[in-house]
Amino acid sequence: MNARLFPALLLLAAGALVAPAGHAAAMLKCTMRFDLASWSILYKHSSGTGTVSCSDGSHLKVKLTANGGGLAVGKSNIKGGKANFSDVRSIDETLGTYAAATASMGLPKNGEAQVMTKGEVNMSLAGAGKGFGLGVTVGGMTLEKVP
Repeated sequence: MNARLFPALLLLAAGALVAPAGHAAAMLKCTMRFDLASWSILYKHSSGTGTVSCSDGSHLKVKLTANGGGLAVGKSNIKGGKANFSDVRSIDETLGTYAAATASMGLPKNGEAQVMTKGEVNMSLAGAGKGFGLGVTVGGMTLEKVP
């Protein structure tokens, strides 16, 4: 065998053995049902509870908290909101703090939608409720496991 060809074939064979191990677990389809109450006067605060469910049958009760600053005034209450997660391999990846920037005006009863991100994981929220709001806020939402 050619002396130059042998190292190249050796690297190719090693790469073929390592490649399957590099593949991550299959992506899960995860959703969350939640209730959320918010108020803002320059500073926005939201809190609520929810349940995350994934396609592998796992479920997780979570506490939601969000804080942010900006030019906003309002109050709202969302019942039965829904979130979809993307790029999730384990239900635990849904936990943590998601970053967001929002601009809103009007009544949330018409429905609100927002996409938030945490590294590679995205969470898209949608919900309708009661209240009013006007402004721009920047902040994040944290999902914590309920013991």
